[in-house]
Amino acid sequence: MASKYKNKKCKFDNGNEILQFDSQAERARYVDLFDRQTRGLISNLRCQPRFLLTENFTRNGCKFQAEFYIADFEYREDYQTVIEDVKGVETAVYKSKRKRFLKLNPDLIFRELRLIGHKWEVKEL
Repeated sequence: MASKYKNKKCKFDNGNEILQFDSQAERARYVDLFDRQTRGLISNLRCQPRFLLTENFTRNGCKFQAEFYIADFEYREDYQTVIEDVKGVETAVYKSKRKRFLKLNPDLIFRELRLIGHKWEVKEL
């Protein structure tokens, strides 16, 4: 099934579970990271980690739901936490959430990746 951005959802069996990804590029990055974890280069690989941006609140009788930033991957590398997002399209909502996430988490390493041909283009923010 394709999304509105023409991505095709795809799966990967890592031996313990079957994971589903929103795009082939996201799946390809997971395969890279899974291999790096298997070789001991990274640890604690997680998919789709959620980070709280705004808690639930009520104002003048109106209820507002909590808002989260959901990254593609989180892992430990050289004793630091790394957050990665594989991007094709940067929406206004993504840019806004990314900005708030970066402000709330200055100690985390944040990387945006794009798959160009067969090579990853990495931007660290």
